[in-house]
Amino acid sequence: MFSELENKVVVITGSGSGIGKAMAEVFGKEKAKVVLNYRSESHMKELDALQETIQKSGGDSITVQADVSVEEDVKRLVETAVKEFGTIDIMINNAGFEKATPSHEMSMAEWQKVLDINLTGAFIGSREAVKQFLKEDKKGIIINTSSVHDTIPWPNYVNYAASKGGLKLMMETMSMEYAQHGIRINNISPGAVVTEHTKEKFSDPKTRAETLEMIPAREIGDAKDVANGALFLASNLASYVHGTTLYVDGGMMNYPAFMGGKG
Repeated sequence: MFSELENKVVVITGSGSGIGKAMAEVFGKEKAKVVLNYRSESHMKELDALQETIQKSGGDSITVQADVSVEEDVKRLVETAVKEFGTIDIMINNAGFEKATPSHEMSMAEWQKVLDINLTGAFIGSREAVKQFLKEDKKGIIINTSSVHDTIPWPNYVNYAASKGGLKLMMETMSMEYAQHGIRINNISPGAVVTEHTKEKFSDPKTRAETLEMIPAREIGDAKDVANGALFLASNLASYVHGTTLYVDGGMMNYPAFMGGKG
């Protein structure tokens, strides 16, 4: 569908599972050169299978271990992509972390961990990508995986909501700064999405019913829905899209509590 993505070099952080894995699969189908990133060895089996899938689709891939919360690791990730494939065209800052903790019980370590991964990691990835784009005088693309909680408050996840709210303004600011160079920077913000991490939660009838009440479409999304949004943002169809957040949420952002009202 997106022939212009063939042979494009795409770096995807946190691509060993979930939305990142789905993104790697769809870019692989477009015959891109995908740089797969993982933090721990626990994802190696999945990454081996993912590489095989990408190869069968006509794409190419390498795997690079890197912790996005560590500056030197992110630098090495980008440097390795350039060393192996000669350049980077698309940087997708996808790695993220969340864990429920009441705000009054949250330690500084818990607060900082989520900010370091979700916000600082995305900044370092964006910064390093911009450096490479400017060096090559290239109209590169950056996509950050955010969340509907860049706008919707989320009790017991104050660090997560703060990280995603910060990510929104970070993206908008960097987009304004580098759009003049032809560098497109956007966010994609999922709502409730089924992945291997959330499958068990959403299989609980009570949790599923409560979640569906928050979604006008009355349907929980799939990781591929988000991945397809990333394909669009990376394609020529989005060539005039700068500094925008694409919400992939079944309408969750549209105040679904009002659906039953008479106002």
